[in-house]
Amino acid sequence: MTHETSQPPASDPTAVRLSARQWLCTLGLSLGFAWLLPVAWTGFESFKPVPHYRVPYELSNDYWLYERWLGQLPPDAIPVVGDSVVWGEYTAHDGTLSRFLGDATGTPFANAGINGLYPLALWGLIEHHGGVLHNRRVLLHCNLLWMSDPEVDMQLDKEQTLNHPGLIPQFMPTISCYRADIDLRLGRALERRLEPFSWVRHLQQAYFGQESLPEWTLADNGNHPPSYPNTYRLLPGVEGVNLSTEAVSPDRGLASERHEPWLANQSGKVNMEWVTLESSRQWRAFCRLAKRLKGRGNELLVVVGPLNEHMMNDSTREKHRSFRSTAVVWLEGEEIRFVVPELLPSEEFADASHPLTEGYERLAKRLAKESVFRAWLGQ
Repeated sequence: MTHETSQPPASDPTAVRLSARQWLCTLGLSLGFAWLLPVAWTGFESFKPVPHYRVPYELSNDYWLYERWLGQLPPDAIPVVGDSVVWGEYTAHDGTLSRFLGDATGTPFANAGINGLYPLALWGLIEHHGGVLHNRRVLLHCNLLWMSDPEVDMQLDKEQTLNHPGLIPQFMPTISCYRADIDLRLGRALERRLEPFSWVRHLQQAYFGQESLPEWTLADNGNHPPSYPNTYRLLPGVEGVNLSTEAVSPDRGLASERHEPWLANQSGKVNMEWVTLESSRQWRAFCRLAKRLKGRGNELLVVVGPLNEHMMNDSTREKHRSFRSTAVVWLEGEEIRFVVPELLPSEEFADASHPLTEGYERLAKRLAKESVFRAWLGQ
């Protein structure tokens, strides 16, 4: 009986084996290429913002575009930073506070707001995507409505569906109402720190219907039987969202059915619980943001409100004014310039915090007359 001894397989003469040094070189080249792609992309992708530009509603989660927008601002333009009140929820892009501030002062102002933000998310946006704001004048809007209820202040344990979850703290401090698994949290934390990941989100938001490339490729048309129109579609032929301007929306602007005073849709006064200044997550985030901007060398001015006191009952109005007074004391203690504008007429509010177009124009004119505002502006 003969025994066959197994022989080790012959090595493949065509195989390529890299040494440790070659692997390091390959890794370095790959990372360098990944970091250069977003920079090179700006040379291919047209982005010429129209006058009174704001990030389009459809691209509210495109923070890479937001950063690119800020990076194109002229040195003398003053960014107005804030949530949907700055962005202009009920108005067209040329009916916002930044537009009317420019008209009232002769100084260019830029809409640096994004729809759907709140102080916790606004902190994340400016911290990770607002680096180009260093050493320039910044107007920061303070919307105290986010402290008017424990739920909107994110104090409750009940899970919430949040706007801009990628901008809030993923690990510390813990937020009970924010539920996400560890993989999702890690991905979001990496995305806001590494530009290639942020750029990939830009492509998803602008060109692939807010989906990943595999999801977009396999998406059906909703018919029965379904078809898959994107399966054989070449990427150069994909039509994305217009980055440089904003499509006319039936939800915003003077011709919109939503552009009407709050009394047209609501009767009676509302009651707001209001949290305490010491317990408020949103207020702490706003304070952190204001101090961060000041620490970056910004000439900062905070505009506090105004909120629609016309729709508040007596108890709510009193709590709001008390909270506002305490906030003002904090701003004074931090030596941050601020303005508390006079209350707008009832018919110029669309809801609890958003002015209509006429309200923004009146607010801008009032701010332009404030001595603190004019001193900050250098006039």
